[in-house]
Parts: sequence; C-alpha cells; structure tokens
Amino acid sequence: MATVLRCLAILAAVVLGALLFTETLNAARQQTSVADQTLLNAANRDRAAAGLPPLHWDAALAAAAHQHALLMAQKNTLSHQFPGEPPMQDRARHAGARFSLIAENVAQGPSVAGLHTQWMNSPPHRANLLDPSLNAVGISVVQSGSMYFAVEDFSTAVLAMSLDDQEQRVALQLAAQGLRTDGSTADARKTCAPDRGWRGKSRPAS
Repeated sequence: MATVLRCLAILAAVVLGALLFTETLNAARQQTSVADQTLLNAANRDRAAAGLPPLHWDAALAAAAHQHALLMAQKNTLSHQFPGEPPMQDRARHAGARFSLIAENVAQGPSVAGLHTQWMNSPPHRANLLDPSLNAVGISVVQSGSMYFAVEDFSTAVLAMSLDDQEQRVALQLAAQGLRTDGSTADARKTCAPDRGWRGKSRPAS
C-alpha cells in the first residue's frame, strides 16, 4: 500500500510540474506576443508619420524571425546568419513566406521600446522600417535574462497563386493590351519545360 501511495505521489508531482511548466510557457508566449505587437505598432506609427502604408503581419516571416531570435538569445550575440544556419532568404522560404524582396533588422537591449529606438537611430535599419516597397513583416522578441533579442523580417509579399490563377492573370494583362489567347494552355505549359523550341502544331505568333 505504501508503494502504491508513493507512486501516486510521484505521479501527482510529475503532473503538477507539467502543468506549471505549461503555464510558464503560455506566460512566456503571451509576453512575447505583446512585445512583438509593441514593435509592430511602433513600426506602423513611424510609417504613418512618413506617409507610408502600414506593414501587414506575415505569420511565416514571424516563424522565421522567431527561430533566428532564439539562436541569438542562446548565443548571446547579434548576427544575421550564424555558422551552419541557412541565409535569411532560405529561412523565410522554409517557413512558407513568399516574397520578391526581403530585409531584416536585428537588435538586443534591456527594453522592447528601446529596440525600436535603436533601429530608428540607425540609418540602414531605419531605411528598412520606412522602405515603401516593403509591405509585410514578421517580428519575434525573445527574452534572455535581462536582455531582449529581437528580429524583424520584412518583405515585399507575393500572392500564392495556382498555375491556373497565374495564367488567368497573364491573360487579363494581355487582354488589357488588346491581345487575346486561344483559351488553351496545354501547349504553353509544355513549351515552358524545354530549354528551346515550342510545343504544338502551330508556331506561336510574335
């Protein structure tokens, strides 16, 4: 009986520890979310003051930023790429981001608000924040001891379109120029595959 009670006590302790650990993770996650939002608000406030449209949140960029922020916190140093780590463009793509242009700000400091001040006082970082061609951002702030490590990944986002969607958009652009398509895309798709030549019975008109 004593053995059973001892096992139950151990099990209860493990469950309680797991619950406390989960609460700690949730609290940290909530705190990080507040910090991310603080930096997003600050960025869009300064963009509005400069007459620029706001950056919209990109979850894929935020995921890429978070992985890099964790590395900076672990290594206790700033870098845009650590040895063995993929470059920023690949990190963003692997996270699912679609873009034609990408840029990054990194910083560390004792306060979240101070991180934005650092960036705005640094010409290259300020240029990223106020770049009119960038329209999306993902932000992550990781706290390590008394220091905050932050990553902002900006991009010019590209819509995720199927092949059918892309062809329809091209057809609309051609129609706007007074040109038309024959409605069949099978030969065009085959023609895109080889290095030279074309597929189909008739040569495409130039």
